[in-house]
Amino acid sequence: MLIYKILTRAQWAEFVQNGVFKGAPIDIEDGYIHFSTAVQARETAAKHFAGQTDLHLAWAEADDLGDALKWEVSRGGALFPHLFRDWQRSEVVGDTALPLVGDAHQFPDEIA
Repeated sequence: MLIYKILTRAQWAEFVQNGVFKGAPIDIEDGYIHFSTAVQARETAAKHFAGQTDLHLAWAEADDLGDALKWEVSRGGALFPHLFRDWQRSEVVGDTALPLVGDAHQFPDEIA
């Protein structure tokens, strides 16, 4: 199963340069990196990134993240993937810009 992370363009550039992502400020504050499933990603974008431009979407295979990936109850009682360690660039299996079109972010067709 693929899981998704929305990053700012600056966070993505730093991730690529350093080879590791320690988390966005909210991730660092919460003690884990927040991910979303394909079904959850659009709602995450609308709720936490409304109107924001210069975003990037990256994804990983959940099974490749090992025991540090935990599925925990969050928004609306749904299980969300949370990574309790740094995310390695080598674990990214895909990425793309996440443009704002009108009032919504334009996700790739293959994502819910």
